[in-house]
Amino acid sequence: MTPKPSIELEAAAFRRLLKHLDDNKDVQNIDLMILADFCRNCLSKWYLDAAEERGIAIDYDQAREAIYGMPYSQWKENHQPPATTAQLEALAAKQQ
Repeated sequence: MTPKPSIELEAAAFRRLLKHLDDNKDVQNIDLMILADFCRNCLSKWYLDAAEERGIAIDYDQAREAIYGMPYSQWKENHQPPATTAQLEALAAKQQ
């Protein structure tokens, strides 16, 4: 039987995931949605849900900043080009 991971290990793995995403800003949210069915915005929503479940008052913008490491508007301006036709078609095909 595998022991249940500690909160410390889970938090460390989560921080590593965020660093990996931060180090790979060229991987767009739409690409993540196509390949893995989640993106940075999903993580932001999950982070917000976890805060609400624990009675911690944060809003969606604060959750996004925790995930993106900066305000979402700044990240989007600096790192998110418009989706290509191919990306939009791939996402639409995945959602069918």
